[in-house]
Amino acid sequence: IGYNCVQLMAIMEHAYYASFGYQITSFFAASSRYGTPDDLKEMIDVAHSMGITVLLDVVHSHASKNSEDGLNQFDGTDSCFFHSGYRGNHQLWDSRLFDYANWEVLRFLLSNLRMWIEDYRFDGFRFDGVTSMLYHHHGIGTGFSGDYNEYFGLHVDEDALCYLMLANHMINTLHPECITIAEDVSGMPALCRPVEEGGGGFDYRLAMAIPDKWIQIIKELKDEDWNMGNIVHTLTNRRHEEKYIAYAESHDQALVGDKTLAFRLMDAEMYTNMSVLMPLTPVIDRGIQLHKMIRLITHALGGESYLNFMGNEFGHPEWLDFPRIGNNESYHYARRQFNLTEDDLLRYKFLNAFDRDMNRLEERFGWLASPQAYVSEKHEANKVIAFERAGLIFIFNFHPYQSYVDYRVVAFKYKILLDSDAGEYGGHQRLDHNTEYFSEEFPHNYRPNSIMV
Repeated sequence: IGYNCVQLMAIMEHAYYASFGYQITSFFAASSRYGTPDDLKEMIDVAHSMGITVLLDVVHSHASKNSEDGLNQFDGTDSCFFHSGYRGNHQLWDSRLFDYANWEVLRFLLSNLRMWIEDYRFDGFRFDGVTSMLYHHHGIGTGFSGDYNEYFGLHVDEDALCYLMLANHMINTLHPECITIAEDVSGMPALCRPVEEGGGGFDYRLAMAIPDKWIQIIKELKDEDWNMGNIVHTLTNRRHEEKYIAYAESHDQALVGDKTLAFRLMDAEMYTNMSVLMPLTPVIDRGIQLHKMIRLITHALGGESYLNFMGNEFGHPEWLDFPRIGNNESYHYARRQFNLTEDDLLRYKFLNAFDRDMNRLEERFGWLASPQAYVSEKHEANKVIAFERAGLIFIFNFHPYQSYVDYRVVAFKYKILLDSDAGEYGGHQRLDHNTEYFSEEFPHNYRPNSIMV
């Protein structure tokens, strides 16, 4: 369905299955849960043969505190690899924190990165927990507004920042084809600028505010109270010339009893009313249409690349959960039901087809590699957002019950390329795709030409 990159989680060996691979015990070992090291190499080779980039979710922000099978107390003291005492423990994650000023720690971590690239042929990394690394307070109980005092001062862990710069410099020098991504919620300036500019050296950062915003408005607001300006602000609030990865849902939203985007929109009706043989209920209708719109506007407006969590492309009904004490060690939710898209009688196929065609359209026009969009309209009363990017015009009507005829938007000449209302995406087929729309010299929203849609 058009994705050109995969990011693999939980590859580095971890003792506790329910930590999703974030409490590492053996940094140089590929987890035995899924097969042998040769199996992993074969999988990466097959992905490469299909033109797919493979990234590793690398955890260098902390380590498991296990002393039997982990690095903790490796030489019998609490300061081998880690800070001793209070500074060496993460109070929320219950794990050990590296001493990035220690040369042996730097050698250990840098050689770890080289091993995953050179032995397994990973194409780069998504660095986990970068916010925790950057600050002595680890981001705990701290809000980031964008004020520069929050990013520059004695609360910044300069040793950790230097390690990240060193890691990116090494990767960039030895393997310039590799990609690095920072999972940073704070918005540290210049994190994604080259090291020679004084930046952190990352290629991309995750736009972590976007999925949180979607969950918040779906959870807390009625449809008629959605604020178009607030949605646009969240999607476009990024520093110029730093590349962002936009996403509507990642593993953070889909894990451990939280609800996926589709499940929040449609909830229990997903078990009973997703069959095409059943009448389309208002809940399923609203959920399917909003799910498509949320993904497309995030894809087109939110950044310079797009991330999807497996299953979200077709609206997977349930969360992902691993065996743990809280669920009586059950494996029931430790899986994705990819068969749902293959059942012709289920509406999941509509969402899957939309994701495929959305990716194909981007492949054709390349909006992710284009400059940021020009937003010409965010109309609060009409609940309409319109913007231009890569020679395309995107128009979204978020109004819960109002349709529009002869709605004026900024454009020159256009033809419909992707329509969430089309029949193959579970829509109501209200638009004729053969019509060509021509603009007139009618100034609208600070543009000289406009059309009626």
